[in-house]
Amino acid sequence: MGMMEKMDGLTSAGTREYLTFRLDQEEYGIDILKVQEIRGYEPPTRVANAPNFIKGVVNLRGTIVPIVDMRLKFNCSKAAYDSFTVVIILNLGSRIVGIVVDSVSDVMELPPESLKAAPEIDSVIDSGSVLGLGSLGDRMLILLDIERLMSDPDMGLVGLSD
Repeated sequence: MGMMEKMDGLTSAGTREYLTFRLDQEEYGIDILKVQEIRGYEPPTRVANAPNFIKGVVNLRGTIVPIVDMRLKFNCSKAAYDSFTVVIILNLGSRIVGIVVDSVSDVMELPPESLKAAPEIDSVIDSGSVLGLGSLGDRMLILLDIERLMSDPDMGLVGLSD
């Protein structure tokens, strides 16, 4: 049975796995089950009239995938493109989206007891898209509801891949 539980991305105690990544000084976590792959950054094809944080689209094995620079979306001070810059390809069921982040850290297992409700912090991220805070040792993760964040009308993704 142990193997099957692992396959679900959930271990017996309801522990979930999160892919962690950095944006500026903050560390974020997203549900690993939403992550399709991680790629190096390559300049996408620009899309006319798209918001500035949508860098364009890439053709990923026949699927047109919008690329969102999370650093621009979250108003990070700088968005440099270097060898550490990565694109996380998300599979959100109805659509595939790539997000640009400063770097990917690792995959962390967080048991439910290490999760805290997000305080009402003054954040660039709409609080509705923050699931909570995860702490492990001295690391603090901001856990994102990435699906909700990406389907926000402000993202300008609606209609881009339809």
